[in-house]
Amino acid sequence: MVVLDLLGIVFPVFVCALIGWTWAKLGKAFDSETVTGLTVQIGTPCLVFDTLTRLDLNLADFAIMAAATAATVVGFAVLALPWLYAARLDRATFLPALMFPNTGNMGLPICLFAFGDRGLALAISFFAAMVILQFTVGVAIASGRASLRMALTSPVLYAVAAALPVMAFDWEVPAVAAKTLHLLAGFTIPVMLIALGVSLAKLEVRSLGDGLAVALARLLIGFGVGTAVAWGFGLPPDAAGVLILQSSMPIAVFSYLFALRYGRRPEAVAGAVVLSSLLGFVSLPVVIWLVRFAGISF
Repeated sequence: MVVLDLLGIVFPVFVCALIGWTWAKLGKAFDSETVTGLTVQIGTPCLVFDTLTRLDLNLADFAIMAAATAATVVGFAVLALPWLYAARLDRATFLPALMFPNTGNMGLPICLFAFGDRGLALAISFFAAMVILQFTVGVAIASGRASLRMALTSPVLYAVAAALPVMAFDWEVPAVAAKTLHLLAGFTIPVMLIALGVSLAKLEVRSLGDGLAVALARLLIGFGVGTAVAWGFGLPPDAAGVLILQSSMPIAVFSYLFALRYGRRPEAVAGAVVLSSLLGFVSLPVVIWLVRFAGISF
């Protein structure tokens, strides 16, 4: 029964990503710019606002999860920096990969299937905070200079800002707007997973040795820090499970894009992204079993 439950959580995510990967390998047309634009600019902000305002999540829950997210990022950096130094790997190249997991494409559906709608709401709280940190701290590390511009132009930031007063004052979103947002939010997760598969198929993978080392470090550091932060914050089981799952996600594709844009060994980062994603499909069922079925207490 547990095996079937685990399969029901991981298999839909794998199939959607595999569809995208197969589509790209067959040479089928896929306008990544248009699909990514629709997902990032429209689908994701609608999903964030719809989930935060429609589901059972109050402002305190959101604030605690956001604070815990910030703590995990600090923990990732604290462990990653000495490891990169010991491994003689460039920090500007690989630190963003170790600090910022794929909490969107892969994290949101995994948490949804593992913990239901409540899990999705908590995962989106983690994701929203992570996006803001990734487009400020992550960009600053990769580029060598700090900038708020990318974060301030992210639609997710404004979706969160719009959702917070609705959550705080328990306002009711007009039915027409709520149904429209819910409809637009519905395409986001499957399209994100298909786009992830296409991205993985198109990445030019080299430097597999460094990539494998970074991929393993991302998963191990993620699980360790996520577990420690969940325990330290005294999170309830569902929030702790979501936090650990999100922390244990593979490297975000954005880490490759940052490396490509700023000339930080993009071929090596691409290898780390692909390998960590493959390892994630193997390791995540174990993590899900630990947080969802093994009865771990925090």
